[in-house]
Amino acid sequence: MSEEQFTTETMADYEGQFDNADPWHIVSKYMEQQTDLPVKIEGIVNGGAIAYIEGLRGFIPASKLSLSYIEDLETYLLKEIKVRVIDIDPAENRLVLSAREILKEEQAAERAKKVQEIPVGSILSGTVDSLQSYGAFILLENGLSGLVHVSQICEKRIKSPADVLKTGEEVQVKVIGIKDGKISLSMKALSEEPEEEEEAVEIPKSEEIGTNLGDLFKNIQL
Repeated sequence: MSEEQFTTETMADYEGQFDNADPWHIVSKYMEQQTDLPVKIEGIVNGGAIAYIEGLRGFIPASKLSLSYIEDLETYLLKEIKVRVIDIDPAENRLVLSAREILKEEQAAERAKKVQEIPVGSILSGTVDSLQSYGAFILLENGLSGLVHVSQICEKRIKSPADVLKTGEEVQVKVIGIKDGKISLSMKALSEEPEEEEEAVEIPKSEEIGTNLGDLFKNIQL
C-alpha cells in the first residue's frame, strides 16, 4: 500500500470522527430522528427560554414551551422538560428547540386511552361547549368532548341546536358510537322508551301433562 493511499484512508477515518464529535452534527441528527431530549431551563429571555444541547445554546420560543399561553415565563426557570430540535443554522449559531410537539403527542395518547375506556351505551354528564349548525359539542365529565348530531338532540325535528340548547347548559348524554377517536353522543336515546321484554311462557311437554293428570286421578276411588 502506498503512502498516499494510507494517508487518504486515514484522513477519511479522521473526518468521520470529527463529524461525530461536532456538536452541530450531533444536533442535526437529533433533528432528523426527532429525538426527545431532556433539558433544564437555564435562562429566561425576551420571548422565550434558554437551554443547552451538546454544549450549544438553544432557544425555546414561548409558544413552544407549552400547549397553552404562559403568563409568567419565570416559572419555567430551572424547570426540567423534554424538547426536540426543530431548526438549526450553524452559520448563524442558531439552535431552536420545542416542547410543544412532544406535549401534543402525549395529550393525544392520553385522550386515546380515555376514549378506549368508555363503553358504548354508557350515560355521561356534560356541559354544552359549543353549538354548530350540525350539532352540539359536549364537554364530558372525564375531560373529553363528543358531538351530539342535530338529529340526536330530541325526538322532534329542529332547525338548529340553538333552538333547544344553550352554551354552558348541563346535559346528560348517551354514547352511541366511537370511531377514529371521535365520540358520537345522543340525548334523544335517553328519552326513547325501551322496548318491553316479552314474558317468557314455559309450555310443559305433553308427557309431563299426561303424568300430571295420572297423578291427579291416581288417588280417586270410583
